[in-house]
Amino acid sequence: MTTLGSPDTFKRQWLDGFVTAYGRTVQKVPDAYGVVRRDAPANPKVAVVIGGGCGHYPAFAGLVGPGLADGAVVGDVFTSPSAEQVYRTARAADNGAGVLFGFGNYQGDVLHFGLAARRLAAEGIPSRTILVTDDIASGPATEPERRRGVAGDFLVFKIAGAAAERGYNLDEVHEVAAKANARTRTFGVAFGGCTLPGADAPLFTVADQEMELGLGIHGEPGVRTVGRLSAAELADELVDGLLPELPEGDGRVVVLVNGLGRTKYEEMFVTYTRVHERLAQAGLSPVHSEVGEFVTSLDMAGVSLSILVLDDELAELYAAPCDTPGYRTTGAELTTVALESTVDELLTEEAPGTSVVDRVLTAALRSIEENEAELGRLDAVAADGDHGLGMTRGMRAAVAAARREPETVSGALLAAGTAFADAAGGASGALYGVLLAETGAGLSGAAAEDITTAMLADAVDGAVRAFCELGKAELGDKTMLDAIEPFRATLREQTGSDVVQAWRKAAGAAVVAAQETAHLRPAKGRAARLAQRSEGHSDPGAVSFSLLVTAVGEELERSAD
Repeated sequence: MTTLGSPDTFKRQWLDGFVTAYGRTVQKVPDAYGVVRRDAPANPKVAVVIGGGCGHYPAFAGLVGPGLADGAVVGDVFTSPSAEQVYRTARAADNGAGVLFGFGNYQGDVLHFGLAARRLAAEGIPSRTILVTDDIASGPATEPERRRGVAGDFLVFKIAGAAAERGYNLDEVHEVAAKANARTRTFGVAFGGCTLPGADAPLFTVADQEMELGLGIHGEPGVRTVGRLSAAELADELVDGLLPELPEGDGRVVVLVNGLGRTKYEEMFVTYTRVHERLAQAGLSPVHSEVGEFVTSLDMAGVSLSILVLDDELAELYAAPCDTPGYRTTGAELTTVALESTVDELLTEEAPGTSVVDRVLTAALRSIEENEAELGRLDAVAADGDHGLGMTRGMRAAVAAARREPETVSGALLAAGTAFADAAGGASGALYGVLLAETGAGLSGAAAEDITTAMLADAVDGAVRAFCELGKAELGDKTMLDAIEPFRATLREQTGSDVVQAWRKAAGAAVVAAQETAHLRPAKGRAARLAQRSEGHSDPGAVSFSLLVTAVGEELERSAD
Protein backbone atom coordinates (compact mmCIF):
# COMPACT_ATOMS: atom_id res chain seq x y z
CA MET A 1 0.00 0.00 0.00
CA THR A 2 1.38 3.41 -0.95
CA THR A 3 0.53 6.33 1.33
CA LEU A 4 1.58 9.93 1.55
CA GLY A 5 3.14 10.97 4.82
CA SER A 6 4.18 8.88 7.78
CA PRO A 7 2.09 6.52 9.93
CA ASP A 8 2.14 9.13 12.67
CA THR A 9 0.45 11.76 10.49
CA PHE A 10 -1.75 9.56 8.27
CA LYS A 11 -4.95 10.19 10.24
CA ARG A 12 -4.54 13.96 10.17
CA GLN A 13 -3.56 14.09 6.51
CA TRP A 14 -6.40 12.00 5.12
CA LEU A 15 -8.98 13.71 7.31
CA ASP A 16 -7.78 17.12 6.15
CA GLY A 17 -8.03 15.95 2.55
CA PHE A 18 -11.49 14.52 3.12
CA VAL A 19 -12.82 17.78 4.58
CA THR A 20 -11.20 19.75 1.76
CA ALA A 21 -12.87 17.55 -0.84
CA TYR A 22 -16.32 17.42 0.80
CA GLY A 23 -16.46 20.78 2.56
CA ARG A 24 -19.91 21.40 1.08
CA THR A 25 -21.26 18.53 3.18
CA VAL A 26 -19.05 18.22 6.28
CA GLN A 27 -16.88 20.41 8.44
CA LYS A 28 -14.06 19.52 10.79
CA VAL A 29 -14.53 19.67 14.53
CA PRO A 30 -12.06 22.23 15.93
CA ASP A 31 -9.09 20.61 17.67
CA ALA A 32 -10.41 17.10 17.07
CA TYR A 33 -10.20 14.23 14.63
CA GLY A 34 -13.88 14.41 13.91
CA VAL A 35 -16.36 15.83 11.41
CA VAL A 36 -19.95 17.02 11.65
CA ARG A 37 -22.55 17.79 9.01
CA ARG A 38 -22.32 21.34 7.72
CA ASP A 39 -26.08 22.01 7.58
CA ALA A 40 -26.95 21.74 11.27
CA PRO A 41 -30.71 21.17 11.71
CA ALA A 42 -32.73 24.25 12.62
CA ASN A 43 -34.76 22.43 15.25
CA PRO A 44 -33.54 20.15 18.06
CA LYS A 45 -32.96 16.57 16.92
CA VAL A 46 -31.05 13.56 18.15
CA ALA A 47 -27.42 13.69 17.03
CA VAL A 48 -26.20 10.35 15.69
CA VAL A 49 -22.44 10.21 16.31
CA ILE A 50 -20.54 7.24 14.93
CA GLY A 51 -16.87 6.35 14.93
CA GLY A 52 -13.94 4.00 15.16
CA GLY A 53 -10.46 3.65 13.76
CA CYS A 54 -9.62 4.94 10.31
CA GLY A 55 -8.87 2.57 7.44
CA HIS A 56 -12.53 1.71 6.88
CA TYR A 57 -13.68 4.47 4.52
CA PRO A 58 -16.45 5.38 3.82
CA ALA A 59 -17.02 4.35 7.44
CA PHE A 60 -17.02 6.47 9.45
CA ALA A 61 -16.48 10.05 8.29
CA GLY A 62 -17.90 9.36 4.84
CA LEU A 63 -21.31 8.58 6.34
CA VAL A 64 -21.90 12.06 7.79
CA GLY A 65 -24.70 14.09 6.25
CA PRO A 66 -28.47 14.64 6.23
CA GLY A 67 -30.38 11.41 6.79
CA LEU A 68 -27.45 9.46 8.20
CA ALA A 69 -24.86 10.48 10.84
CA ASP A 70 -24.58 13.95 12.34
CA GLY A 71 -20.96 13.44 13.31
CA ALA A 72 -18.12 10.96 13.13
CA VAL A 73 -14.92 10.64 15.12
CA VAL A 74 -11.92 8.66 13.89
CA GLY A 75 -8.94 7.12 15.63
CA ASP A 76 -5.66 6.01 14.16
CA VAL A 77 -5.65 3.08 11.77
CA PHE A 78 -7.73 0.25 13.29
CA THR A 79 -7.61 2.01 16.68
CA SER A 80 -10.50 3.51 18.58
CA PRO A 81 -10.61 7.29 18.95
CA SER A 82 -9.83 8.59 22.40
CA ALA A 83 -12.51 9.65 24.87
CA GLU A 84 -11.41 13.26 24.47
CA GLN A 85 -11.89 13.13 20.69
CA VAL A 86 -15.29 11.44 21.08
CA TYR A 87 -16.39 14.05 23.59
CA ARG A 88 -15.34 17.00 21.43
CA THR A 89 -17.08 15.57 18.38
CA ALA A 90 -20.26 14.76 20.29
CA ARG A 91 -20.38 18.27 21.74
CA ALA A 92 -20.01 19.74 18.27
CA ALA A 93 -22.77 17.48 16.88
CA ASP A 94 -25.20 17.90 19.78
CA ASN A 95 -28.35 19.70 18.67
CA GLY A 96 -30.31 19.84 21.89
CA ALA A 97 -32.01 16.45 21.85
CA GLY A 98 -29.25 14.14 23.07
CA VAL A 99 -26.66 11.97 21.38
CA LEU A 100 -26.85 8.40 20.07
CA PHE A 101 -23.39 6.83 19.89
CA GLY A 102 -22.95 4.06 17.32
CA PHE A 103 -19.84 1.93 16.86
CA GLY A 104 -18.64 -1.64 16.45
CA ASN A 105 -18.31 -3.85 19.50
CA TYR A 106 -14.57 -3.49 20.20
CA GLN A 107 -13.08 -3.03 23.65
CA GLY A 108 -11.22 0.18 22.90
CA ASP A 109 -14.32 1.82 21.41
CA VAL A 110 -16.46 0.64 24.31
CA LEU A 111 -14.04 2.15 26.83
CA HIS A 112 -13.49 5.50 25.13
CA PHE A 113 -17.08 6.13 23.99
CA GLY A 114 -18.21 5.10 27.47
CA LEU A 115 -15.91 7.62 29.10
CA ALA A 116 -17.15 10.33 26.74
CA ALA A 117 -20.76 9.46 27.55
CA ARG A 118 -20.04 9.86 31.26
CA ARG A 119 -18.55 13.27 30.63
CA LEU A 120 -21.59 14.35 28.59
CA ALA A 121 -23.91 13.13 31.34
CA ALA A 122 -22.01 15.23 33.88
CA GLU A 123 -22.75 18.24 31.70
CA GLY A 124 -26.43 17.42 31.38
CA ILE A 125 -26.33 15.99 27.84
CA PRO A 126 -28.14 12.63 27.64
CA SER A 127 -26.80 9.88 25.43
CA ARG A 128 -27.49 6.30 24.45
CA THR A 129 -25.18 3.75 22.84
CA ILE A 130 -25.73 1.09 20.19
CA LEU A 131 -22.99 -1.53 19.84
CA VAL A 132 -23.10 -3.19 16.44
CA THR A 133 -22.65 -6.98 16.76
CA ASP A 134 -23.40 -8.36 13.30
CA ASP A 135 -20.38 -10.60 12.62
CA ILE A 136 -21.46 -14.25 12.99
CA ALA A 137 -17.85 -15.47 12.84
CA SER A 138 -16.78 -13.68 16.00
CA GLY A 139 -18.98 -15.37 18.58
CA PRO A 140 -21.76 -17.91 19.07
CA ALA A 141 -25.39 -17.07 18.33
CA THR A 142 -26.20 -17.72 21.99
CA GLU A 143 -23.88 -14.87 23.04
CA PRO A 144 -24.47 -12.04 20.56
CA GLU A 145 -22.87 -9.55 22.95
CA ARG A 146 -19.49 -11.14 22.18
CA ARG A 147 -19.78 -10.47 18.47
CA ARG A 148 -18.00 -7.59 16.79
CA GLY A 149 -19.37 -5.02 14.37
CA VAL A 150 -18.29 -5.21 10.73
CA ALA A 151 -20.15 -4.15 7.55
CA GLY A 152 -23.46 -4.26 9.42
CA ASP A 153 -22.33 -0.97 10.96
CA PHE A 154 -23.56 0.78 7.83
CA LEU A 155 -27.03 -0.77 7.94
CA VAL A 156 -27.57 0.04 11.61
CA PHE A 157 -26.27 3.60 11.20
CA LYS A 158 -28.57 4.15 8.19
CA ILE A 159 -31.63 3.17 10.25
CA ALA A 160 -30.58 5.30 13.24
CA GLY A 161 -29.85 8.32 11.05
CA ALA A 162 -33.19 8.12 9.28
CA ALA A 163 -35.06 7.80 12.59
CA ALA A 164 -33.27 10.83 14.04
CA GLU A 165 -33.94 12.85 10.89
CA ARG A 166 -37.62 11.95 11.12
CA GLY A 167 -37.82 13.38 14.64
CA TYR A 168 -37.68 10.27 16.85
CA ASN A 169 -36.65 11.11 20.41
CA LEU A 170 -33.44 9.68 21.90
CA ASP A 171 -35.00 6.56 23.40
CA GLU A 172 -36.89 5.87 20.17
CA VAL A 173 -33.78 6.24 18.02
CA HIS A 174 -31.92 3.87 20.32
CA GLU A 175 -34.76 1.36 20.27
CA VAL A 176 -35.02 1.21 16.48
CA ALA A 177 -31.23 1.06 16.09
CA ALA A 178 -31.12 -1.85 18.54
CA LYS A 179 -33.82 -3.58 16.52
CA ALA A 180 -31.85 -3.10 13.31
CA ASN A 181 -28.73 -4.50 14.97
CA ALA A 182 -30.63 -7.54 16.25
CA ARG A 183 -31.86 -8.21 12.70
CA THR A 184 -28.50 -7.79 10.93
CA ARG A 185 -25.99 -10.58 10.20
CA THR A 186 -22.66 -10.54 8.33
CA PHE A 187 -20.17 -13.14 7.12
CA GLY A 188 -16.96 -12.36 5.22
CA VAL A 189 -14.00 -13.82 3.38
CA ALA A 190 -10.47 -12.54 2.63
CA PHE A 191 -8.25 -13.33 -0.34
CA GLY A 192 -5.31 -11.23 0.85
CA GLY A 193 -4.21 -9.22 3.88
CA CYS A 194 -4.06 -5.45 4.28
CA THR A 195 -0.97 -3.33 4.89
CA LEU A 196 -0.77 -0.57 7.48
CA PRO A 197 0.48 2.85 6.29
CA GLY A 198 4.26 2.84 6.21
CA ALA A 199 4.52 -0.93 6.73
CA ASP A 200 6.65 -3.12 4.46
CA ALA A 201 4.42 -6.18 4.54
CA PRO A 202 0.74 -7.06 5.09
CA LEU A 203 -0.53 -8.02 8.53
CA PHE A 204 -1.17 -11.50 7.20
CA THR A 205 -0.96 -13.28 3.88
CA VAL A 206 -3.22 -15.78 2.19
CA ALA A 207 -1.80 -18.47 -0.08
CA ASP A 208 -2.62 -18.14 -3.77
CA GLN A 209 -5.02 -21.05 -3.74
CA GLU A 210 -6.67 -20.33 -0.37
CA MET A 211 -9.21 -18.03 1.30
CA GLU A 212 -9.74 -16.99 4.92
CA LEU A 213 -13.34 -17.29 6.09
CA GLY A 214 -14.69 -15.15 8.90
CA LEU A 215 -12.20 -12.31 8.67
CA GLY A 216 -12.49 -9.13 10.68
CA ILE A 217 -12.10 -5.55 9.44
CA HIS A 218 -8.84 -4.83 11.28
CA GLY A 219 -6.59 -7.19 9.39
CA GLU A 220 -7.21 -10.12 11.72
CA PRO A 221 -6.86 -13.55 10.12
CA GLY A 222 -9.99 -15.56 9.50
CA VAL A 223 -11.26 -18.41 11.60
CA ARG A 224 -11.03 -21.04 8.86
CA THR A 225 -8.90 -21.50 5.75
CA VAL A 226 -10.45 -23.00 2.62
CA GLY A 227 -9.37 -23.48 -0.97
CA ARG A 228 -10.06 -20.79 -3.54
CA LEU A 229 -13.73 -20.75 -4.59
CA SER A 230 -15.43 -19.58 -7.77
CA ALA A 231 -17.79 -16.59 -7.55
CA ALA A 232 -20.82 -18.90 -7.32
CA GLU A 233 -19.16 -21.16 -4.74
CA LEU A 234 -18.18 -18.13 -2.67
CA ALA A 235 -21.74 -16.82 -2.77
CA ASP A 236 -23.00 -20.22 -1.63
CA GLU A 237 -20.53 -20.26 1.27
CA LEU A 238 -21.59 -16.81 2.43
CA VAL A 239 -25.32 -17.43 2.07
CA ASP A 240 -25.09 -20.86 3.73
CA GLY A 241 -23.33 -19.25 6.66
CA LEU A 242 -25.99 -16.56 7.09
CA LEU A 243 -29.31 -18.32 6.43
CA PRO A 244 -29.39 -20.35 9.68
CA GLU A 245 -28.57 -17.16 11.63
CA LEU A 246 -31.33 -14.91 10.25
CA PRO A 247 -34.20 -13.94 12.56
CA GLU A 248 -37.78 -14.52 11.49
CA GLY A 249 -39.47 -11.97 9.23
CA ASP A 250 -41.87 -11.53 6.35
CA GLY A 251 -39.18 -12.20 3.73
CA ARG A 252 -38.13 -8.60 3.01
CA VAL A 253 -34.39 -8.01 3.43
CA VAL A 254 -31.66 -5.54 2.67
CA VAL A 255 -28.65 -7.24 1.06
CA LEU A 256 -25.19 -5.68 1.25
CA VAL A 257 -22.18 -7.06 -0.62
CA ASN A 258 -19.28 -5.11 0.83
CA GLY A 259 -15.80 -4.87 -0.65
CA LEU A 260 -12.90 -4.79 1.79
CA GLY A 261 -10.77 -2.37 -0.25
CA ARG A 262 -9.06 -4.20 -3.10
CA THR A 263 -11.84 -6.28 -4.62
CA LYS A 264 -13.20 -4.86 -7.87
CA TYR A 265 -16.85 -3.90 -8.19
CA GLU A 266 -17.21 -6.13 -11.22
CA GLU A 267 -16.12 -9.12 -9.15
CA MET A 268 -18.66 -8.25 -6.45
CA PHE A 269 -21.45 -7.99 -9.04
CA VAL A 270 -20.58 -11.46 -10.32
CA THR A 271 -20.89 -12.78 -6.77
CA TYR A 272 -24.13 -10.90 -6.15
CA THR A 273 -25.93 -12.68 -9.02
CA ARG A 274 -25.63 -15.99 -7.18
CA VAL A 275 -26.39 -14.39 -3.80
CA HIS A 276 -29.67 -12.99 -5.15
CA GLU A 277 -30.58 -16.33 -6.68
CA ARG A 278 -29.92 -18.24 -3.46
CA LEU A 279 -31.88 -15.79 -1.32
CA ALA A 280 -34.85 -16.00 -3.68
CA GLN A 281 -34.73 -19.79 -3.43
CA ALA A 282 -34.90 -19.41 0.36
CA GLY A 283 -38.04 -17.28 0.10
CA LEU A 284 -36.34 -13.95 0.75
CA SER A 285 -36.99 -10.79 -1.25
CA PRO A 286 -34.14 -8.23 -1.46
CA VAL A 287 -36.07 -4.96 -1.24
CA HIS A 288 -32.81 -3.04 -1.32
CA SER A 289 -29.52 -4.30 -2.74
CA GLU A 290 -26.19 -2.61 -2.11
CA VAL A 291 -22.97 -3.63 -3.85
CA GLY A 292 -19.84 -1.60 -3.17
CA GLU A 293 -17.49 -0.39 -0.45
CA PHE A 294 -19.14 0.58 2.83
CA VAL A 295 -16.84 -0.65 5.64
CA THR A 296 -13.42 -1.41 4.19
CA SER A 297 -10.10 -2.58 5.63
CA LEU A 298 -7.47 -0.45 3.88
CA ASP A 299 -6.31 -2.51 0.88
CA MET A 300 -7.57 -5.93 1.96
CA ALA A 301 -8.77 -8.22 -0.80
CA GLY A 302 -12.10 -9.76 0.17
CA VAL A 303 -15.85 -9.32 0.50
CA SER A 304 -18.55 -9.71 3.10
CA LEU A 305 -22.26 -10.37 2.83
CA SER A 306 -24.67 -8.60 5.20
CA ILE A 307 -28.42 -9.14 5.48
CA LEU A 308 -30.87 -6.95 7.39
CA VAL A 309 -34.28 -8.56 7.96
CA LEU A 310 -36.89 -5.83 7.59
CA ASP A 311 -40.26 -5.08 9.14
CA ASP A 312 -42.55 -2.19 8.17
CA GLU A 313 -40.75 0.38 10.30
CA LEU A 314 -37.24 -0.66 9.24
CA ALA A 315 -38.24 -0.82 5.58
CA GLU A 316 -39.60 2.72 5.68
CA LEU A 317 -36.54 4.08 7.47
CA TYR A 318 -34.05 2.33 5.23
CA ALA A 319 -35.78 3.79 2.16
CA ALA A 320 -35.53 7.35 3.53
CA PRO A 321 -33.22 9.72 1.62
CA CYS A 322 -29.74 10.63 2.78
CA ASP A 323 -26.85 12.60 1.35
CA THR A 324 -23.31 11.87 2.51
CA PRO A 325 -19.93 11.76 0.76
CA GLY A 326 -19.87 7.95 0.93
CA TYR A 327 -23.51 7.07 0.30
CA ARG A 328 -26.48 8.87 -1.22
CA THR A 329 -30.01 7.82 -1.92
CA THR A 330 -32.85 10.04 -3.26
CA GLY A 331 -36.28 9.65 -1.86
CA ALA A 332 -15.16 26.09 4.91
CA GLU A 333 -12.22 26.86 5.96
CA LEU A 334 -9.99 23.98 7.01
CA THR A 335 -9.13 23.69 10.71
CA THR A 336 -6.07 21.55 11.31
CA VAL A 337 -5.02 19.81 14.51
CA ALA A 338 -1.57 20.73 15.73
CA LEU A 339 -0.99 17.91 18.21
CA GLU A 340 1.70 16.12 16.19
CA SER A 341 3.77 19.22 15.46
CA THR A 342 3.51 20.35 19.07
CA VAL A 343 4.75 16.98 20.28
CA ASP A 344 7.61 17.02 17.79
CA GLU A 345 8.68 20.48 18.89
CA LEU A 346 8.61 19.57 22.56
CA LEU A 347 10.52 16.34 22.03
CA THR A 348 13.37 18.13 20.25
CA GLU A 349 13.94 20.26 23.33
CA GLU A 350 16.47 19.26 25.95
CA ALA A 351 14.72 17.43 28.80
CA PRO A 352 14.51 19.62 31.93
CA GLY A 353 17.00 18.20 34.37
CA THR A 354 14.87 18.86 37.45
CA SER A 355 11.79 16.95 36.28
CA VAL A 356 11.96 13.32 37.38
CA VAL A 357 8.74 12.49 35.51
CA ASP A 358 10.18 13.87 32.28
CA ARG A 359 13.38 11.86 32.71
CA VAL A 360 11.72 8.53 33.48
CA LEU A 361 9.05 8.89 30.80
CA THR A 362 11.67 9.86 28.22
CA ALA A 363 13.64 6.74 29.11
CA ALA A 364 10.47 4.68 28.78
CA LEU A 365 9.72 6.25 25.40
CA ARG A 366 13.16 5.32 24.08
CA SER A 367 12.67 1.73 25.19
CA ILE A 368 9.28 1.54 23.47
CA GLU A 369 10.69 3.05 20.26
CA GLU A 370 13.50 0.49 20.24
CA ASN A 371 11.02 -2.35 20.68
CA GLU A 372 8.14 -1.00 18.55
CA ALA A 373 8.55 -3.60 15.80
CA GLU A 374 8.63 -6.50 18.27
CA LEU A 375 5.52 -5.25 20.04
CA GLY A 376 3.78 -5.03 16.69
CA ARG A 377 4.89 -8.56 15.81
CA LEU A 378 3.51 -9.94 19.08
CA ASP A 379 0.22 -8.09 18.58
CA ALA A 380 -0.13 -9.35 15.00
CA VAL A 381 -0.10 -12.98 16.16
CA ALA A 382 -3.78 -12.82 17.12
CA ALA A 383 -4.83 -9.17 16.70
CA ASP A 384 -4.18 -6.23 14.38
CA GLY A 385 -0.47 -5.58 14.91
CA ASP A 386 -0.68 -1.92 15.94
CA HIS A 387 0.34 -2.14 19.61
CA GLY A 388 3.88 -0.92 18.99
CA LEU A 389 2.71 2.06 16.94
CA GLY A 390 0.06 2.92 19.51
CA MET A 391 2.49 2.74 22.41
CA THR A 392 4.97 4.98 20.62
CA ARG A 393 2.28 7.55 19.85
CA GLY A 394 1.04 7.44 23.42
CA MET A 395 4.47 7.75 25.02
CA ARG A 396 5.50 10.62 22.75
CA ALA A 397 2.39 12.53 23.76
CA ALA A 398 2.90 11.63 27.43
CA VAL A 399 6.46 12.96 27.44
CA ALA A 400 5.38 16.17 25.70
CA ALA A 401 2.57 16.67 28.22
CA ALA A 402 4.91 16.07 31.17
CA ARG A 403 7.22 18.77 29.83
CA ARG A 404 4.31 21.22 29.82
CA GLU A 405 3.56 20.41 33.47
CA PRO A 406 6.99 20.14 35.14
CA GLU A 407 6.08 21.69 38.48
CA THR A 408 4.87 18.63 40.43
CA VAL A 409 5.13 14.86 40.06
CA SER A 410 1.37 14.54 40.42
CA GLY A 411 0.55 17.20 37.82
CA ALA A 412 3.03 15.82 35.31
CA LEU A 413 1.69 12.26 35.63
CA LEU A 414 -1.93 13.39 35.38
CA ALA A 415 -1.15 15.36 32.21
CA ALA A 416 0.88 12.46 30.81
CA GLY A 417 -1.96 10.00 31.40
CA THR A 418 -4.56 12.18 29.68
CA ALA A 419 -2.24 12.79 26.72
CA PHE A 420 -1.34 9.11 26.42
CA ALA A 421 -5.00 8.03 26.22
CA ASP A 422 -5.83 10.76 23.70
CA ALA A 423 -2.91 10.01 21.36
CA ALA A 424 -2.78 6.21 21.58
CA GLY A 425 -6.51 5.47 21.52
CA GLY A 426 -7.64 1.84 21.65
CA ALA A 427 -8.02 -0.22 24.79
CA SER A 428 -4.32 0.09 25.63
CA GLY A 429 -4.50 3.86 25.36
CA ALA A 430 -7.34 4.11 27.85
CA LEU A 431 -5.79 1.64 30.27
CA TYR A 432 -2.26 3.06 30.24
CA GLY A 433 -3.78 6.51 30.57
CA VAL A 434 -5.58 5.40 33.72
CA LEU A 435 -2.39 3.91 35.19
CA LEU A 436 -0.41 7.11 34.71
CA ALA A 437 -3.15 9.50 35.79
CA GLU A 438 -4.21 7.50 38.85
CA THR A 439 -0.61 7.08 39.99
CA GLY A 440 -0.29 10.83 39.75
CA ALA A 441 -3.48 11.32 41.73
CA GLY A 442 -2.10 9.06 44.45
CA LEU A 443 1.01 11.25 44.76
CA SER A 444 -0.88 14.53 44.99
CA GLY A 445 0.92 17.10 47.11
CA ALA A 446 4.19 15.14 47.34
CA ALA A 447 7.48 16.60 46.19
CA ALA A 448 9.73 14.22 44.26
CA GLU A 449 12.39 14.13 46.94
CA ASP A 450 9.83 13.29 49.64
CA ILE A 451 8.25 10.27 47.94
CA THR A 452 8.86 7.06 49.87
CA THR A 453 8.43 3.49 48.73
CA ALA A 454 5.30 3.19 50.87
CA MET A 455 3.77 6.31 49.28
CA LEU A 456 4.62 5.02 45.82
CA ALA A 457 3.17 1.59 46.61
CA ASP A 458 -0.07 3.23 47.79
CA ALA A 459 -0.31 5.24 44.58
CA VAL A 460 0.32 2.16 42.41
CA ASP A 461 -2.27 0.18 44.39
CA GLY A 462 -4.86 2.85 43.62
CA ALA A 463 -3.91 2.97 39.95
CA VAL A 464 -4.21 -0.81 39.57
CA ARG A 465 -7.62 -0.76 41.26
CA ALA A 466 -8.81 1.86 38.75
CA PHE A 467 -7.25 -0.15 35.92
CA CYS A 468 -9.18 -3.29 36.94
CA GLU A 469 -12.45 -1.41 37.37
CA LEU A 470 -12.17 0.06 33.88
CA GLY A 471 -10.74 -2.89 31.97
CA LYS A 472 -12.56 -5.72 33.80
CA ALA A 473 -9.55 -7.99 33.25
CA GLU A 474 -8.57 -10.74 35.66
CA LEU A 475 -5.28 -12.49 36.30
CA GLY A 476 -4.72 -15.25 33.78
CA ASP A 477 -6.70 -13.52 30.99
CA LYS A 478 -3.40 -12.88 29.18
CA THR A 479 -3.48 -9.11 29.36
CA MET A 480 -1.09 -6.50 30.68
CA LEU A 481 -2.60 -7.10 34.13
CA ASP A 482 -0.61 -10.34 34.26
CA ALA A 483 2.54 -8.20 34.43
CA ILE A 484 1.03 -5.27 36.34
CA GLU A 485 -0.19 -7.27 39.34
CA PRO A 486 3.20 -8.97 40.06
CA PHE A 487 4.80 -5.53 39.77
CA ARG A 488 2.29 -4.04 42.21
CA ALA A 489 2.54 -6.90 44.70
CA THR A 490 6.35 -6.91 44.67
CA LEU A 491 6.50 -3.15 45.14
CA ARG A 492 4.16 -3.45 48.12
CA GLU A 493 6.43 -6.13 49.63
CA GLN A 494 9.44 -3.81 49.34
CA THR A 495 8.13 -0.88 51.40
CA GLY A 496 11.10 -1.23 53.75
CA SER A 497 13.54 -0.64 50.90
CA ASP A 498 14.54 2.59 49.20
CA VAL A 499 12.48 3.63 46.14
CA VAL A 500 15.06 2.71 43.51
CA GLN A 501 15.77 -0.76 44.89
CA ALA A 502 12.06 -1.48 45.38
CA TRP A 503 11.13 -0.33 41.88
CA ARG A 504 13.93 -2.32 40.24
CA LYS A 505 12.86 -5.50 42.03
CA ALA A 506 9.21 -4.94 41.09
CA ALA A 507 10.19 -4.33 37.47
CA GLY A 508 12.09 -7.62 37.46
CA ALA A 509 8.93 -9.39 38.61
CA ALA A 510 7.01 -7.75 35.74
CA VAL A 511 9.58 -8.93 33.19
CA VAL A 512 9.35 -12.54 34.36
CA ALA A 513 5.54 -12.39 34.46
CA ALA A 514 5.37 -10.92 30.95
CA GLN A 515 7.51 -13.77 29.62
CA GLU A 516 5.25 -16.29 31.34
CA THR A 517 2.16 -14.98 29.54
CA ALA A 518 3.37 -17.00 26.56
CA HIS A 519 1.86 -20.03 28.31
CA LEU A 520 -1.59 -18.41 28.65
CA ARG A 521 -4.54 -18.07 26.30
CA PRO A 522 -6.17 -14.63 25.93
CA ALA A 523 -9.70 -14.10 27.23
CA LYS A 524 -10.11 -10.41 26.40
CA GLY A 525 -10.18 -8.27 23.27
CA ARG A 526 -9.74 -9.31 19.65
CA ALA A 527 -7.04 -11.84 20.52
CA ALA A 528 -9.55 -14.02 22.41
CA ARG A 529 -11.14 -15.15 19.15
CA LEU A 530 -7.81 -16.55 17.96
CA ALA A 531 -6.61 -17.68 21.37
CA GLN A 532 -4.87 -20.82 20.16
CA ARG A 533 -2.66 -18.87 17.77
CA SER A 534 -1.25 -16.79 20.63
CA GLU A 535 0.08 -19.75 22.57
CA GLY A 536 3.85 -19.58 22.78
CA HIS A 537 3.86 -15.81 22.32
CA SER A 538 3.94 -13.30 25.17
CA ASP A 539 1.11 -10.81 25.53
CA PRO A 540 2.14 -7.52 23.85
CA GLY A 541 0.56 -5.38 26.59
CA ALA A 542 2.36 -7.27 29.33
CA VAL A 543 5.64 -6.95 27.43
CA SER A 544 5.21 -3.21 26.84
CA PHE A 545 4.46 -2.70 30.55
CA SER A 546 7.60 -4.62 31.54
CA LEU A 547 9.65 -2.52 29.12
CA LEU A 548 8.26 0.70 30.58
CA VAL A 549 8.84 -0.09 34.24
CA THR A 550 12.30 -1.52 33.51
CA ALA A 551 13.33 1.67 31.70
CA VAL A 552 11.94 3.79 34.55
CA GLY A 553 13.91 1.78 37.10
CA GLU A 554 17.13 2.08 35.13
CA GLU A 555 16.69 5.86 34.86
CA LEU A 556 15.98 6.15 38.58
CA GLU A 557 19.14 4.19 39.30
CA ARG A 558 21.24 6.39 36.99
CA SER A 559 19.86 9.54 38.63
CA ALA A 560 20.69 8.19 42.11
CA ASP A 561 24.35 7.52 41.26
